Amino acid sequence: MIVSRPALRVLTLLEILQERGLVPADELARRLGVDAWAVRRYVAALRELDIPVESVRGRYGGYRLARSARATRLPPLMLGDEEAVAVALALAAASAGRTSAGEPSPADRALVKLDRLLPSALRERVATLAAATSVSAGEQAGAAAPDPEVALTLAAAVRAGHTVRIEHSRGPREVDPYGLVVHARRWYLVGHDHLRAELRMFRLDRITRAVELPRGFAPPAGFDPVAHVRHALTLGAWTHRAVVWLDTDLPSARAGLPGTFGELSPCPEGGVLLVSGAEDLPGMARILAALPWRFAVRSPPALAEALAAHAAALAEAAASGRASLPNDVSPRRPP
Repeated sequence: MIVSRPALRVLTLLEILQERGLVPADELARRLGVDAWAVRRYVAALRELDIPVESVRGRYGGYRLARSARATRLPPLMLGDEEAVAVALALAAASAGRTSAGEPSPADRALVKLDRLLPSALRERVATLAAATSVSAGEQAGAAAPDPEVALTLAAAVRAGHTVRIEHSRGPREVDPYGLVVHARRWYLVGHDHLRAELRMFRLDRITRAVELPRGFAPPAGFDPVAHVRHALTLGAWTHRAVVWLDTDLPSARAGLPGTFGELSPCPEGGVLLVSGAEDLPGMARILAALPWRFAVRSPPALAEALAAHAAALAEAAASGRASLPNDVSPRRPP
């Protein structure tokens, strides 16, 4: 089984060790879809959670849970389905962009602890939901959780590759679900809409019911639900496509700009490229003028013209302000 999130790999590792005794490291790496170094990191993560994992050296060595850990079973956490799903969703959203490659974040580690305490009937459904959900980089705190049963049903359909029938605010739809995405504090379902015969995304807060159908489908190879949502929300809905070079680094740009403003990527010659959409070019010129970094407009020419007009208006306002001062008074310079 190959899982995308570090927390889910840690959970899978724990499940394997609970089911069996000594498991060779190369087998764990194969089942998790990672290399041996990643297995060591996940073992270390379990140990940080006070789960005793023993390493056995030698030709027939590997990893196993200590006898005390195999014998001890914690009582299930008394949460209802909605409560458990709400906690899992909040932790999944909180973990976005807060971990280095392959390293579980604090929210990931909390998900592992939650998994150990969930009733077995609910554990698999919550793990499926976490595996089917991607979170775009950026601040997602406060993302409103969707209806738990809707989210769990959609996640199960994503994992199984089954079409779903949804009751949407604009009417019923049959959708091949490719994934769930949290972006800018909203939840989206991305998939092929059979009614429109095209790729669409639907906000989960506008879906009141979801039913998994037995009909299967194959998602497009290499499809990235997060990239689709970002593109649709930052470029696809606007008349103008703007490309702007920023004189800063990628972490600073991501910290200083909202996730919905545009797509950011490192520029080969240094700096960051911002690709964004705009309906009101003068309005975008005002936003760019307020940025704390130097920048250069690559396209469209109309945006550069709007920026020049904004700079001229600022210069005129500054000149008018100086002219209105008495002759013996000059503007004070900042210290």
